[in-house]
Amino acid sequence: MFAYKVVRFKIRLNGYDNIFKQVLNLVFIIYFIASVCYKKTSTVLVAQSKILLVKEIKKLNHAFYNRVDVAKIARELLGKILITTFDNKLTSGRIVETEAYAGVVDKASHAYGGRRTNRTEIMYRDAGNSYVYLCYGIHHLFNVITNAQDVPHAILIRALEPLEGIDTMLERTGKIKVDYTLTKGPGNVSKALGLFTHHTGTNLSGDEIFIGDDGFKISPKNILITKRIGVDYAAEDAALPYRFIIKGNKFVSGKKSINEE
Repeated sequence: MFAYKVVRFKIRLNGYDNIFKQVLNLVFIIYFIASVCYKKTSTVLVAQSKILLVKEIKKLNHAFYNRVDVAKIARELLGKILITTFDNKLTSGRIVETEAYAGVVDKASHAYGGRRTNRTEIMYRDAGNSYVYLCYGIHHLFNVITNAQDVPHAILIRALEPLEGIDTMLERTGKIKVDYTLTKGPGNVSKALGLFTHHTGTNLSGDEIFIGDDGFKISPKNILITKRIGVDYAAEDAALPYRFIIKGNKFVSGKKSINEE
């Protein structure tokens, strides 16, 4: 009798054990499906957030560049986003340092005195075009043409705070990890964003190279103005307060105040 009860108990236990295993399998299947769906949903949300980020950036129009005061435009470019999309690789950075060059009356300008060469001819074109020139035979420096046609104003983009495409920037610059030199200084800006002299003349209303506004605001007290860097040859014009920087930003190159030598 005792043996019969033990066998019967084992049979019942085995029956429950099978049910328990089935429940566990069902829970595992549900968990697996849920985790896959969550992963896919997360990927979609990330992708959507990136798309929304791009959509929220308003591309600067021709009217922004086609103005008389080159220094004012240079100042207003602070906080805007420079974007390149070469070979399906998007890279972007927030502009944190600019320099203005006032054309024929500015001894630091490539167009001073009305100088026109194959290199500088682009400066006399309509506003909103790019001017990329080679410095010391090594660095490609990216500039934005402003003002009306035949008025050769330009703004040098000296530094960015990197935003998107950092892996691509590292690859282009040969760096292993991100540091402040990635986009500090105009040569590094161009290298990180893939800008070269053959991009001279590219209109900034297109999709390969453009500057956009995402609504980022800078308090006037956080904008510092200094003389420009590396233009000692410009005599008295070397002292013009044509360099604009965001105060305290680690990606800014060179001097950090108007009084710093």
